[in-house]
Amino acid sequence: MTVAPGLAVEHLALRLRPLHRALRAAVHRQTAEAERLLRPDVTPLCVTPDQVETLLGDIETLPDWTGTAAPLLADEVIEEERLRSRALTGIGAGSGQGLPLDRLARRLGLDAFEEEAVLLCAAPEIDRAYERIYAYVLDDLNRRFPSVELLATLTAASLPERLVRRRALGPFGRLRRTGVLEARGEAPTDLRQELRLAPAALEFLLTGRGDEKTFGDPDEVELPAKSEIPPGLCRDELERLGRALADGRVAAAGVWGPRHAGRDEAVLALAREIGRPLRRLPLDRLAAAGADPESAIHGGMVAAAALGAVLHVPLDGLAEAGRERWDVPLAHALARSAVPLLLSGRHPWRPAELLEALPYAEVELLSPGFAECQSLWAEIFPDLDGGRIGDLASRYRLSRGEIVAVERVARTRAYLAGNGQAAPLSDHLDAACRTVTRRRSEELASTVRPKHGPADLVLPPDLHRQVLEIASFFRAGAHVDEEWGFGRRSRGGGLKALFSGESGTGKTLAAEVVAGLLALPLLKVDLARVVSKWVGETEKNLESVFREAEESHSVLFFDEGDALFGKRGEVQSGTDRYANLEVSYLLQKLEDYAGLLILASNLKDQIDNAFTRRFQIAIHFPRPGQPERRRIWQIAFPPEAPLDPQADLDALSRLDLTGAGIATIARTAALLATDERSEAITMSHLVRATARQFRRETRILAPAELGKWAGLLGEVL
Repeated sequence: MTVAPGLAVEHLALRLRPLHRALRAAVHRQTAEAERLLRPDVTPLCVTPDQVETLLGDIETLPDWTGTAAPLLADEVIEEERLRSRALTGIGAGSGQGLPLDRLARRLGLDAFEEEAVLLCAAPEIDRAYERIYAYVLDDLNRRFPSVELLATLTAASLPERLVRRRALGPFGRLRRTGVLEARGEAPTDLRQELRLAPAALEFLLTGRGDEKTFGDPDEVELPAKSEIPPGLCRDELERLGRALADGRVAAAGVWGPRHAGRDEAVLALAREIGRPLRRLPLDRLAAAGADPESAIHGGMVAAAALGAVLHVPLDGLAEAGRERWDVPLAHALARSAVPLLLSGRHPWRPAELLEALPYAEVELLSPGFAECQSLWAEIFPDLDGGRIGDLASRYRLSRGEIVAVERVARTRAYLAGNGQAAPLSDHLDAACRTVTRRRSEELASTVRPKHGPADLVLPPDLHRQVLEIASFFRAGAHVDEEWGFGRRSRGGGLKALFSGESGTGKTLAAEVVAGLLALPLLKVDLARVVSKWVGETEKNLESVFREAEESHSVLFFDEGDALFGKRGEVQSGTDRYANLEVSYLLQKLEDYAGLLILASNLKDQIDNAFTRRFQIAIHFPRPGQPERRRIWQIAFPPEAPLDPQADLDALSRLDLTGAGIATIARTAALLATDERSEAITMSHLVRATARQFRRETRILAPAELGKWAGLLGEVL
């Protein structure tokens, strides 16, 4: 239920009444001042006292917008205003939302003067009479809109109060930071700066359309009511660091570690300990907008200093390609910071200029262990059984904030799935986890949502079992590494599997099946985009890919990985040396990666032995035998496909083809049948499609291989 626009307008008019009295007093003061300087030759160029009295009379009947005009008399009028204001507030509360001005004031925490400034800026948008009244009060016909001078002095009782109001109307004041008020043009002095109500704010105040949440300072960070300490971080340690930042013994602190280690929670907890507001310097947003580094950084630091805030600088953006130009200006500016700094990122950033200039401390966060993750999941989902909690903790190592986000997303999905009724939350947790963890673009890798299950993977029984074991092993990895202690004997953890075999034998499908069993997305690396001829670019791209896979908890899949994981050769040129460096870098990333990585290769012998030693599982995919080919032919045609009952799949299964080849033949035959407007996919279509596939593979389909269907080869063009 929303508030009627008429009530919103009446509420604004009612709130303007006290300001009308203030304007009348200001007009009388200005009249008295002008009478001492009255000159007949300039009177025609000004707003005269008679004119302004008429205008004041007009605006004081503004409640006529609602048909309830009332003369302004004395105390009984003020009491009438109070009663009507209380009645309107009650009506607004009954709507479930409240009146627009009240909602905006609650949202932004506006004080009485800030509400007054909003009303005075809204008035000229409602009635042009205010323009001439403002010009008269300011004794300048060219200044018809509310200025800092007018707003700060109209109802101020003293000079100190005017100065406080002037600051509140400045660029760092709440109304301008949140986008409610906008500066109108350029002014020679701050006092003469004219202000206007933002169009969206005016629309909201007059009609109630929109949302008060539209208005806010994008760089201001709201601190939680209670500090949440990330797992593995001692509260006493954090409190000591917070006190040192508050009293100036430490000027800058770094919080380093993976996102899911609770990096953001640690920053918020430190800000609470310091006891000052928190602002963020959004490097990513500034760089994407093409901002000048020096001016953008300076602006963020000036705002933090003006507001007495702590400045949070998320540094992950510096690792992105093309952001190097921000590194030096940022270090130079931060080294001269007058406010406490909180730096955060996945990897430490320690420029010498900063460490030389400021007292510095840091906190390094580690990924939460299996037991810690279980505790977090159990705390936020107390109704889930232990088995489900353990399964989620083994696959998703998330921070407390991320798990809370999962709970909210899952609850929304459950509500929608239940058509407004309570639906089982557990059924939507995996989808919610994917939604929360998948944040980056598909610039270097594409996300494949698994659609195939174990029944779609046709392999010899032993091989099939080995593929499915990969999912079981990954689920058990956290238990084995942490509770049984095997993690202390290995570096990085995780699970790496190598799939080898000819193209089309099911390696990619097997990777998709494994990801599906784990209910995780499959992140398929696009090697054409990752590998670059420019020195250092390949390593940057690989860093981005591994980070995305880890943060999104995806199964990382390198298809045809021999192009990247190839053998190192003898160094005969600078190019050879660089290629070997790439391989060495990839070895290090492979060693450190804690998730599930699958590498598919057509040429296992071309993979460097240093890589193969790091794969715990190696599975060779042979070309399918006749029993497997028969099953593949059966599942190659969807149930809806009109396959001719006379189609001889036994004869076709005797042909040496891979699973991918059979799938291609089935679709090609369907296309041929559709093109010929045939009601069924016949053996003729299948033979012609098979011949085309053989030619694509540079092979010859001999008539003898088709047996009694050899005559159909004559139909092949």
